[in-house]
Amino acid sequence: MEASKHQVEQERIRSVYQRWTAGAAKTQYAWHRPEILQQLAARSRTLAPLLAGALGTDLSSARILDVGCGTGAFLRQLIAWGADPAKLTGTEFLQDRLDHARRHTAAGVEWHLGGLDCAAPGSLDLATAETVFSSILDPQLRRGLAADMWRAVKPGGWCMVFDFRYNNPRNPNVRKVTHHELRDYWPAQQTHYRTLLLAPPIARRLAGAPYLATELLAAMLPPLRSHFLLMARKPG
Repeated sequence: MEASKHQVEQERIRSVYQRWTAGAAKTQYAWHRPEILQQLAARSRTLAPLLAGALGTDLSSARILDVGCGTGAFLRQLIAWGADPAKLTGTEFLQDRLDHARRHTAAGVEWHLGGLDCAAPGSLDLATAETVFSSILDPQLRRGLAADMWRAVKPGGWCMVFDFRYNNPRNPNVRKVTHHELRDYWPAQQTHYRTLLLAPPIARRLAGAPYLATELLAAMLPPLRSHFLLMARKPG
């Protein structure tokens, strides 16, 4: 019964993302749009010091797995920051996204179609999931993914989540992820939690404004930040 439930949810997510990548949303999130460039810069500014504090400034020895890696953008960022491609793994449920990731990423990364069964228990320094938990609507399956990530990282290793703080009333296919929820999943020795990014509807309206305007708005009004970044350290 549980396996069937899991399969149904996977198929739902697969169908949602296939429609998304074929629709207008693909244009809405195009790499060259001003608000997307600002979001990428803000995420890098937030993540870089957290990652350096957790794993050190030399990422070349870190074993990292990105759950739901999509087209591999985050793994390419890690490589640019010094990670060894041979120590990186990306998992994904959509074959075409995985194929894109393989074509556009340095050789050596391990690509896996499916879940975290490719990672041995206690083998990772870092397991990451970017806008993955919010795509899973079933609470038990969310908990299962969290347990798999926690099991895969070694004692003293880290789990990282980047995701939505709020529900989107126009999109029933995603559900917010709360700080309390993640604390319940992971009995962490240490956590770092940061909110970031001006809510996309506001960011899109201000796309033509100077960058400083949106930066100040996000800095001065934390409730308008739509996303968060959390890092949780496994005891050990």
